[in-house]
Amino acid sequence: MSKLNTLYTSFLKRLAEKPSSISIISSIIAIIGGLIVGFIVMLAIDPSRALIGLSTILTGFTREGTRSLGNTVYFSVPIILTGLSVAFAFRTGLFNIGATGQLTIGAFTAVYVGIHWTFLGPLHWVVAVLAGMVGGAIWGAIPGVLKAYRNVNEVVASIMLNYIAMYFVILMIRRTIFNQQFARAFGPATTAMLPRLTQLIPSHRSSLNVGILIAILVVGIVHVILNKTTFGFELRSVGFNRDAARYAGMNEKRNIVLAMTISGAIAGIAGAIMYLIPGRFLTIETHLIQEGFTGIAISLLGLSTPIGVFFAGLFYGALEIGGFYLQATTRFVPQLIEIIIAVIIYFSALALFFQKIVGNYLKRKTKEDIEITGEGSIL
Repeated sequence: MSKLNTLYTSFLKRLAEKPSSISIISSIIAIIGGLIVGFIVMLAIDPSRALIGLSTILTGFTREGTRSLGNTVYFSVPIILTGLSVAFAFRTGLFNIGATGQLTIGAFTAVYVGIHWTFLGPLHWVVAVLAGMVGGAIWGAIPGVLKAYRNVNEVVASIMLNYIAMYFVILMIRRTIFNQQFARAFGPATTAMLPRLTQLIPSHRSSLNVGILIAILVVGIVHVILNKTTFGFELRSVGFNRDAARYAGMNEKRNIVLAMTISGAIAGIAGAIMYLIPGRFLTIETHLIQEGFTGIAISLLGLSTPIGVFFAGLFYGALEIGGFYLQATTRFVPQLIEIIIAVIIYFSALALFFQKIVGNYLKRKTKEDIEITGEGSIL
């Protein structure tokens, strides 16, 4: 029994030495908890099909082989990028809740270039994606400037800019790219469409396109910036403590603006990838694009790290495909997936709760060891 107690204490000690391990375990617990709640809901609706429904959710991304796998990745890409946008700002001490507005502006600039700049030929889609990035960067810089030079809370500023972006894009669609026949924007030219990855999966079987390669590239760049460069160290330092960063000679105002600009640029790329495809059009309806808000949830689930966000986004895409097959093969509605995602996000708060429990236990254990042995703490 004492040996088990020693092993248990040693395990908790290692967790305390590596807080990231606690967060990873908590995310896994959150995912399991969300699936359990979803299973309970299915049991309440139709007990005879609950197990089939859970199995469909978990294995839907393999149901039709390469087609469903490719579509899983396809649906994941915008969520990965919006999650990365939020995560980048969060790692620098900022809460960018305006990814939706930045995505909207990025989508419009990309589609505008995709419609009018047909003279670019083979480079058309590349320039359109870059235009989306620039549009998102400009929109992200606005709350950054307000935060840096007027200390305006970036949450308030970015929320308001979401609605400004929505109405501004509606106005610009009507004036520049409006298709009166269908009461929506024109679609981009063929040369502006993202190339499909037919080498991996035949185009008639999946919607997978070059967007996943762009997402992987952006994830890699952000990871290097945050963890391997002096610039990234400065950004994180400003996020931890602006006053200390200023005392160390860092330009905290510039870094705040740059952090929000880069965050907005990533969201802008997501907007470009979402709309430079066949069959999807910008509309003049007054609603915010939900992928930006979903990115906040994915950022939390991915522990606000580029690699974590990437896999959290893939997991979300797998759930979305699972929800599609869930509706097609059972009586369960696809909104069940939204319930599961919501529960997972709520359970993600277990990271702080779990960390506090472990910390308190170790403090109590340390005190007991000192009283018994008179030696130092186990920490």
